[in-house]
Amino acid sequence: MAYSRLRRSSDQRKALLRDLVTDLILNGQIETTLTKAKELKRLADKMVTLGKTNTLASRRQAASFVRFEKDTEGNYAVQKLFSEIAPKFASRNGGYTRVIKTGFRRGDAAPMAIISWVE
Repeated sequence: MAYSRLRRSSDQRKALLRDLVTDLILNGQIETTLTKAKELKRLADKMVTLGKTNTLASRRQAASFVRFEKDTEGNYAVQKLFSEIAPKFASRNGGYTRVIKTGFRRGDAAPMAIISWVE
């Protein structure tokens, strides 16, 4: 499957996407460029699929990708993924996130989008 390189080297791209996935888990929605949002959608859906299986192996896989950060209540991102986000999508087969185009960024006219969880 083809993916967007986002004009970065592979280590920079992996770090960027790890940060974006963690921020999406902790905050529920984020605003970013359209191409980043489309790449993030693939990874966020994979993280929810791991959360739905809820085995030790899936927790380790998710923990190896998601950053070790806390939200405002003190829950870690991996905890929130497995305890709050994944159970909401127990009866849903894919399509856990939505990308909404919001316009263009003022500085360089890059297309912007909001990515959030489907309710």
